Amino acid sequence: MRLQTRCGSARPRLQATVRTIVTESTQPDTSAEFRRFLDDFLTYVSAERGLAPNTVSAYRRDLATWLAYCRGEGLDPARAAPRDVTDFLARLRDGRPPTSKPLAPSSVARMLVSLRSLYKFLVREEYLDADPTGRVGSPKRPRSIPKAIRLDEIENLLELPAGDLLGRRDGAILETLYGAGLRISELIGLDVDDVDLDSGSVLVRAGKGSKSRRVPLGSMAQKAIGDYLTRSRPNLAERGTGSGSRAALFLNARGGRLSRQGCWKILKGYAHKGGLSDKLSPHTLRHSFATHMLDAGADIRVVQELLGHANLATTQVYTLVSDSRLREVYLTSHPRARS
Repeated sequence: MRLQTRCGSARPRLQATVRTIVTESTQPDTSAEFRRFLDDFLTYVSAERGLAPNTVSAYRRDLATWLAYCRGEGLDPARAAPRDVTDFLARLRDGRPPTSKPLAPSSVARMLVSLRSLYKFLVREEYLDADPTGRVGSPKRPRSIPKAIRLDEIENLLELPAGDLLGRRDGAILETLYGAGLRISELIGLDVDDVDLDSGSVLVRAGKGSKSRRVPLGSMAQKAIGDYLTRSRPNLAERGTGSGSRAALFLNARGGRLSRQGCWKILKGYAHKGGLSDKLSPHTLRHSFATHMLDAGADIRVVQELLGHANLATTQVYTLVSDSRLREVYLTSHPRARS
């Protein structure tokens, strides 16, 4: 589908805007005009490519940073050159404006992906003649090893929630994150109907990559969710006023669907109580789920399916994470290690 079918008469308006930008050598601020291109691009990746809302939001943040750089440099983003993109990425790595601190190589690489996607779209739709990112090399991204926490630390963490209204909810959240290996975005997107306690499974709808999957739930997670559904959620639901939260599995204290920020705040609170503040991140329980399963001998392709990874290579980074696993593989595989 071409852009003109989405925007109607907007195509001539945008083309006229581009001609104005390209022909005028001096213009105080072209960000307003360029934001029109950005809005059409975000509509495209959301409506036509079907990218997840979190991915679209990441594009929006990345491209807003690029526009901030262009404003600071007095640069027309419609006339950016490869050297401008290279300088922008270097500033991100060094922590110079428009950022306040150095970005990780993975974040810089993601920023370039966002820019490439935008400019390829603009060239393809004939809004611009050249893509300034085409000759910019991708930054090297060191392969990061997922960080898991020990099984005894997990067990201590799961025992922390109290047996009150919110404690039962929090316990169900922790058990589900670790017991099913879900991303936080997947957890907060769950509806009550997605949970089947009879079969002991949960349906994760349209996860990352827009693929749904059914994941088993262990007995502890089933018990925690069942307890929450029976004894806590009805009381929380009575506090809600919006119809959008009625189906949500996990509710906040006001009866609305729990947000990503709210879930992370809960995790940080228990991490502090359990002395794990330096070890816990939004993905730690998911990483621990995968690492502990592989350490116990689970087939990597099964773990791949449970995690919802499209590529096996993504799952393989978990295979040799722990020191004990490294030593075990060494002792059983190296001819001079066996007595």
